[in-house]
Amino acid sequence: MCHGDDGVPAFARLTLRLEGEDGRLYSLCTVENFLERSEQQRDRMYRRLGLSLEKTREHVSMKSGGLVLQNLTTRRSSANSMEFPDEEKEDDQLQTNAQESMAHEQTEREEHSSIGKKNIQEEFAGTSLAPAHSLWTTDTKGSVRLRIDEGCPEEPITVHQMFKASVEKYGNMYALASKKNNKWEKITFLEYYQFCRRAAKSFIKLGLERFHGVAILGFNSAEWFFSGVGAIMAGGIMTGIYATNSPEACHYVALESKANIIVVENQKQLDKILQIRHRLPDLKAIVQYSGQPQQKIPNLYSWEEFMELALDVSEKEVDDIISSQRANQCCVLIYTSGTTSKPKGVMLSHDNITWTANHASRVGEMQSADTKQESLVSYLPLSHIAAQIYDLWTGIQWGELVYFAQPDALKGSLVTTLREVCPTSHMGVPRVWEKMMEKIKQGISECGYVKRKLVSWAMSVSLGANQKCMQKDEKPFLFSVADSLVLQKLRAELGLSCCQKFFSGAAPISTETVQFFLGLNIRLYEAYGMSESTGPHFMSGPKAYKLPSCGKVVPGCLYKMAHVDSEGTGEICFWGRNIFMGFLNMDDKMREALDEDGWLHSGDLGKIDEEGFLYITGRIKELIITAGGENVPPVPIEEAVKKELPIISNAMLIGDKRKFLSMLLTLKCCSNTETMEPTEELSVEAVEFCQQLGSQATEVSDIIGGKDKEVYRAIQEGINRVNSAATSNAQRIQKWTILRKDFSVSGGELGPTMKLHRPVVLKMYHDVIESIYGISEESRISVTINGVRIYCWSAVLMLVT
Repeated sequence: MCHGDDGVPAFARLTLRLEGEDGRLYSLCTVENFLERSEQQRDRMYRRLGLSLEKTREHVSMKSGGLVLQNLTTRRSSANSMEFPDEEKEDDQLQTNAQESMAHEQTEREEHSSIGKKNIQEEFAGTSLAPAHSLWTTDTKGSVRLRIDEGCPEEPITVHQMFKASVEKYGNMYALASKKNNKWEKITFLEYYQFCRRAAKSFIKLGLERFHGVAILGFNSAEWFFSGVGAIMAGGIMTGIYATNSPEACHYVALESKANIIVVENQKQLDKILQIRHRLPDLKAIVQYSGQPQQKIPNLYSWEEFMELALDVSEKEVDDIISSQRANQCCVLIYTSGTTSKPKGVMLSHDNITWTANHASRVGEMQSADTKQESLVSYLPLSHIAAQIYDLWTGIQWGELVYFAQPDALKGSLVTTLREVCPTSHMGVPRVWEKMMEKIKQGISECGYVKRKLVSWAMSVSLGANQKCMQKDEKPFLFSVADSLVLQKLRAELGLSCCQKFFSGAAPISTETVQFFLGLNIRLYEAYGMSESTGPHFMSGPKAYKLPSCGKVVPGCLYKMAHVDSEGTGEICFWGRNIFMGFLNMDDKMREALDEDGWLHSGDLGKIDEEGFLYITGRIKELIITAGGENVPPVPIEEAVKKELPIISNAMLIGDKRKFLSMLLTLKCCSNTETMEPTEELSVEAVEFCQQLGSQATEVSDIIGGKDKEVYRAIQEGINRVNSAATSNAQRIQKWTILRKDFSVSGGELGPTMKLHRPVVLKMYHDVIESIYGISEESRISVTINGVRIYCWSAVLMLVT
């Protein structure tokens, strides 16, 4: 018999998958773990599988070093086997020895006894799933096996079932609030549900086909919610499109999702669709939800006209569609940013949505409305999974009151809305928190000397107290004084005086930002996950908080680390009810994303400490491999530069297949309040940085090209400090350059959630990068500043030590 290094038989390392007759995965464990369980634990497992207790005790036995499973429905996989769609499945009685268990064979399910069927029905009363033979599919009409096991045995439900349950609990409580004519108008959960049903009937009237898309293009609003949930109720698939997308990007999503109806916010978004509608063969109608369409076009409806169409559709017609829906079928499409390839359509099932909405928010201690109603402001793009889960689905699950921000929220009006609403919970992407930090710093700089000193003292006391008391609520008396005298007022200025839970997600957040807000007595709970994991898979919360980690795995979810190196760093892999159904029409991408045992590979590198906290160290695709073969994770170096140099807005490390590392830098500057385009004008923080050096620079053009020697010298000194902490010479920044313009969403360098699009930057600044690596030694000019020799090639600098 084959044994491992620890003497355990090889077959005991096999993964045992136990399924019910309906194809759902009820348990996932190793053979070794299964055999170690108590008789009572096995009995519970058998009951879940629907087997009579009188017969279970003989079902598992050891024989000739192999595992014998008699009359037990099972799937088993070795490290190299997984059931894929459309693969042939061979009958196997599972009376095999250890070597046969390692073969790439798939087993068909055996029929359960009538007693077994009854037990399953009792376990999951009222639930019915669509037939499924695989964990994934790339067809919107397909269905998948659910990862139900002992860690997450909850009954799978559809979106409609979740909503209906919430209406029964919170029906008369306010659900949504929209500001119209300077007045907040609110609707209850019962009214919310009725509006969604009405939208569903209108979609049916317009000819929405089963599993076809309803694409929604516009800023967050009640109508966005009605359209999304209504599309699902009508048997379609809710598909968000980023409001910043170009017409061609909109065309890609609408075409791929087979959108029958596109819902747009206003004339600006309508114009995009009118440019491409002739290339959308499945498109039947366009609906505009804000304002009246400026022209009369066939199959173009205002929101009022659209909702009136519901009168021609019976309640029974909607109910029949709703009752035919299954929890393991697709209801939502989330499109990835597509920075390295074309965007991928992430298919999410009803169970993905309802399970995640129920469980992930528990880590953050979101409360049910029948205990204390939570309130929040919706302003981040709903086409992104982070905002959609937080604003829409968690809102329905827990009975939250959702206020809709103004469309210019990210241009400056968000704080005004927060002050009016005073939410109990708030989520932002890192760039939002950074902008808020910059605004606060600007306000503090404009205060008088005494007030500045008082704020500085209070923030230092708060930072120290929060760092010492990570898991405790008890804080020293001096902190209480600082908080009541100073910090409460600062939080009130931000509209966060009543806020108790603060979340950050969608991208990594810097330590500087986290510590700044700790100085305001604001703990930012970071969430880590992917669209493919329906949002968060790891989360920080009041009981899972440790800097600079992303928290612990969401209860009910599993993780493993693959390809772990000597320092404990490996690729983070996910398992759970939140794992997506598949990429739309992309079989090849699915085989890359899931391994043969069904684990989702994130592509992110990290390590887990002894307490279970996760620390992200980089991304595999972002890893720089120099010409000398050195692996360099860019993010820690970029963050270190930004921490050392407050004048730097964005830093991007270059060096893949190069002889040395270089860096592209941008300076912090003001943005145009209308277009959000970065301007020439330096930010208040950047100007202060310059003034401390004796520089009078107020615009980017005052500095770049080596014009401001003091600023260049200070930047080089900051990079020297970062280099001094490098683990090897290969990880030192040898050259750097300041770009003329800061990165932005409109410029393409940043995505909708402010993530750096590295491939875009590499392409945009190709000539600049090549000049760093390709200029001859003869063309350089040397300059000596205060005894430091700097070699210049136009705007490119290299320090020689």
